Amino acid sequence: MATPHNNASLGDFGKTVLMPGDPLRSKFIADNFLTDARLVNNVRGVQGYTGTWKGVKVSVMASGMGMPAIGIYSHELYNEFGVENILRVGSTGALQTNVRVRDVIFGMGASTNSAFISQFGTPGAFAPLADYTLLRTAADIAEKMGVPSHVGNILSSDEFYNDDPSVNERWARMGVLCVEMEAAALYATAARFGKRALAILTVSDHIITGEALPAEERQTSFTQMMEIALDTAVAMEGR
Repeated sequence: MATPHNNASLGDFGKTVLMPGDPLRSKFIADNFLTDARLVNNVRGVQGYTGTWKGVKVSVMASGMGMPAIGIYSHELYNEFGVENILRVGSTGALQTNVRVRDVIFGMGASTNSAFISQFGTPGAFAPLADYTLLRTAADIAEKMGVPSHVGNILSSDEFYNDDPSVNERWARMGVLCVEMEAAALYATAARFGKRALAILTVSDHIITGEALPAEERQTSFTQMMEIALDTAVAMEGR
């Protein structure tokens, strides 16, 4: 059942996979949250683990950085390994003044400057959207936890360093909440294959105000995001 980027076997992954960008964060989630976690993939050092959370089989695997990378891994997980739900868990830079560092953002839609979606051949601009059931479930869990959160449009950008300094302001005036680099490709891939996807993001810095989360404080905020995602995986098990 191995693919060019995954040496797991069918059944090694749970129905829901949490997908951080960083392989080390994948290992952190497995070591600190999952019970009886075992390594199921390590091709190119992109670590995938499966264990249990509150008695439910859940997996976590890194995506790497950018839309081509998450496009590869989500395509293989959805089509070759029986995965139904992928929850991207990552950091993001805020674009709106009412969004603060440490807040959690749920990407209802993912605007993009990438050509990734052109492969699907739609005769117009396809709008990549999160799965509503995942979105509502995760947002309700965050509210019950008392975690400050926002739901709305995000930007999946192909550039981390952009030569045009005004580009972020133009996205901000369209109401886009934040910038990251993967969600649009994940949402489009999920749509193409009839699967579910959601980006759950922690604001690590504010692009407009310049505020940034100190390194020593990042872990606490990211922990809240991980717990929201894991509890969402549990809630989705019977759906």
